Amino acid sequence: MAETKIQRTGDAAGLAALIARAAGQTDGEARELPPVERWNPPFCGDIDMEIRADGTWFYMGTPIGRQPLVRLFSTVLRRDGDGKTYLVTPVEKVGIRVADAPFIAIEMSVTVKDDENVLTFRTNVGDVVEAGPEHPLRFVIHGDNRELKPYLHVRGGLEALVSRPVMYDIVELGESIDVDGVEMFGVKSAGAVFPIMPAAELEALSR
Repeated sequence: MAETKIQRTGDAAGLAALIARAAGQTDGEARELPPVERWNPPFCGDIDMEIRADGTWFYMGTPIGRQPLVRLFSTVLRRDGDGKTYLVTPVEKVGIRVADAPFIAIEMSVTVKDDENVLTFRTNVGDVVEAGPEHPLRFVIHGDNRELKPYLHVRGGLEALVSRPVMYDIVELGESIDVDGVEMFGVKSAGAVFPIMPAAELEALSR
């Protein structure tokens, strides 16, 4: 079967077959996202594809340099309840590796609607997402050097890591917000509050 060929060969022909099937679900352009959440195809194994921490896609150790191809694959990406990420078509599901988040938020704009800020992000694969109740921001303090890493929910179980320059723009918009009786440093977008860290902790870090 074609779907098992990818697992067994892992070669360019196998990748081409996957590309063809993905393109068949998106008209080659992904004008609308395919309904990957509704598909329940058989698992056909893992392929040697990885999304690295900087958002670069690799196949068999080689960067995928064609952005339209990366965009195409991104539209059939799904993260399941097992915590793993897959490329999914109606006839197959293949596992890939993701070093951090599958997408990178590379740009942010701020508009005002009903006297409230709305933060709109663009990802490296072309998604445009407004942060809000349906697309929350979350903030993680990572590593020994306590690096701040914001993530934006894009769709399904998929998130975008906010790039460092955009993260600084978010922090510039931060304010002191009372969250359940605790003073937090956070941001607001589309009526939703997204705590970044306790205000006391921010003050300690700033010393």
